[in-house]
Amino acid sequence: MKTLLFTLMLVAAQAQAETGPAVAVEKFTFAPQEITVTPGTTVTWTNKDETPHTVSASDKSYVSKAMDTQDTFTHTFVSEGDFSYFCTLHPFMTGTVHVRAAKQ
Repeated sequence: MKTLLFTLMLVAAQAQAETGPAVAVEKFTFAPQEITVTPGTTVTWTNKDETPHTVSASDKSYVSKAMDTQDTFTHTFVSEGDFSYFCTLHPFMTGTVHVRAAKQ
């Protein structure tokens, strides 16, 4: 039984690592509000509210459709920089993705 539980925990950890960083959209906030990733990383936003939300880059480089509950949106950040985003339906909801080269 312990072996099965350990195996399931390991598989779940590997799946999380393969999916990359996640941002929850809940209670009219992005959580975490700021994240730091390396170039080439794909970030996934998941709407956990009962209300539709969007993810829209301030520079309009990416824009999601209105996401219903449990809908997801992904974007891969290729270059370094600070990328602010907001919900077009609720502009007070904001966040930032910081993209930095891996430290050597």
